[in-house]
Amino acid sequence: MTLAFKKREKHHESATSSSDGGGRRADESVRSAHGDNLDTTPMKGRLGDILVTGGSISPEQLDKALRTQRSTGEKLGQILVNSGAIDERTLTDALSTMFALPVVNLHREDVSPDVLPLIDEDFARANLVVPVKVLDGELLVASAEPTADLRDRLATLTGHKIRMEIASLSDVRWAIDSNYRAISGVDDLVEVFKAVDEARRRGTDVDQVEVIADDAPVVQIVDRILTQAMRDRASDVHIEPSDQVVRVRFRIDGALNQILELPASMGAGLISRIKIMAEMNIVERRRPQDGQLTVTIDGKEVDVRVSTVATIMGEKCVLRILDKTRSVLRLADLGMPDDTHVAYAKLVRAPFGMVLCAGPTGSGKTTTLYATVSEIGDSRMNVMTIEDPVEYVFPSINQIQTNETAGLTFATGLKSILRQDPDVILVGEVRDVETTRVAVQSALTGHFVISSMHATDSVSALHRLLDMGIESFLVASSVLAVVGQRLLRRICTSCVTTYEPTDEELIFYEESGGQPKEVFYHGAGCNFCSHTGYQDRIGIYELLVMSPEIRRLVVGWATQEELRALAVKQGMRTLRQEALNLVAQDITTIAEVIRSVYTL
Repeated sequence: MTLAFKKREKHHESATSSSDGGGRRADESVRSAHGDNLDTTPMKGRLGDILVTGGSISPEQLDKALRTQRSTGEKLGQILVNSGAIDERTLTDALSTMFALPVVNLHREDVSPDVLPLIDEDFARANLVVPVKVLDGELLVASAEPTADLRDRLATLTGHKIRMEIASLSDVRWAIDSNYRAISGVDDLVEVFKAVDEARRRGTDVDQVEVIADDAPVVQIVDRILTQAMRDRASDVHIEPSDQVVRVRFRIDGALNQILELPASMGAGLISRIKIMAEMNIVERRRPQDGQLTVTIDGKEVDVRVSTVATIMGEKCVLRILDKTRSVLRLADLGMPDDTHVAYAKLVRAPFGMVLCAGPTGSGKTTTLYATVSEIGDSRMNVMTIEDPVEYVFPSINQIQTNETAGLTFATGLKSILRQDPDVILVGEVRDVETTRVAVQSALTGHFVISSMHATDSVSALHRLLDMGIESFLVASSVLAVVGQRLLRRICTSCVTTYEPTDEELIFYEESGGQPKEVFYHGAGCNFCSHTGYQDRIGIYELLVMSPEIRRLVVGWATQEELRALAVKQGMRTLRQEALNLVAQDITTIAEVIRSVYTL
């Protein structure tokens, strides 16, 4: 499995065959030559008729979807799901009725490792099937698009009688990604590497060992690590050398999970391979380096930011994965409470001034910045950004990427932007005095500036500006608001269940002002969440609006405690309060709040 990495710089289906599954005609009999469970009588009706009869969609929605199908050739079920007319569960139930097949819950049904070799990964992805287990001599196969032809091909391929069941498209894709592990063959590659390494040590001609450059074990392992990280929704990959092994860890939903342990002798080769892909200096191993590469994983183009640093055990490497195919969220989708969203949306439409997003690394600041720009940008405005790097590309926005080698820093880029007649300026991060001073001056001279800053919360962000040497009256005059934020893991909806919190958790919840609550929920752990109990994340936000009273305190260099007390008195809800509200709504757990925002 080799990734294609780059250097920087239907057939129409007729209305009468409108099944989301295999596009089979409604009057086509389903054959049963291999003893499987597909009905041998004609299907139970067309998909559209089933959905209309069940009240899931109206005849008008069906007609509109059929017109779309005739022009695009897409499957009717996916058209209805994409338009929001039905959800995937409704579609799956309708297909179950149509094909007379039961529905399998892949979130709860454990896939047997013994049956995975019966269907290779390429076939599974191409045909949207996943083998589950052998039951009473029959191979149970979950399919999003069941057809008699597919069943026959599976029987021939596996040599088993096939019992097909229905699962939703997203569940099948998830099951394929979860069970066909890209790193499953790493042990074999490690053995090949050891053989080559031993041959080198003995002075044997390495050419005698059959290893081709692109198929070298180190190359394949790097490719598989990146592929698995993408499939696991990892935001970062850590490659960490130690005395005996090299650890590979993925950060998934904000938490690090160990994925692999590789021989210590492989560490230098892994780092060198990554440096080559990112066009970094492979000879320099003492100084920190940064780079970027683009890879294509499972048909998706992904940007990867690379950072290396020398430790006492060797070079450590962190790769930040940026999926460019992921859609940018709108402000309404960030998870802000309604009143916070309304107030923030009003602030970011100001003609001038500065709004800051504050939080530690990985708290979702960049997502908030992009959501804000996508919300306020239109054809009548000149929106310009200076970023390091440009993570998501907007077709209607002028984006600049910093280039230290060419002398294009945040400060110099920001100065040049001011000569480009901007209305809105996005500064990826204010990290030094010069950039901060230019941003403040821009906000004071009639431009709207939005930027991010590393700080623990909204109040501490104001003090960071003061600590940088920005005069207090300039901070008070330029800043309109500061948004402090964090990301909390959501309870997995597939395995949510009641539980009894520990005494420490209950004391924290009650002393922090949590709403009275008798029943608490958490995730018990299932296939869907990799038995962590959490799936995806939600943002929590505290919005500090610069009122006249707070401006006066800032000018007077008030303490953080004084600023926070006044902000809370004026209606600001702290990060801890917002987090506890999510616990009360059964969205996250007390343990997750303690892990992320305990002291705030």
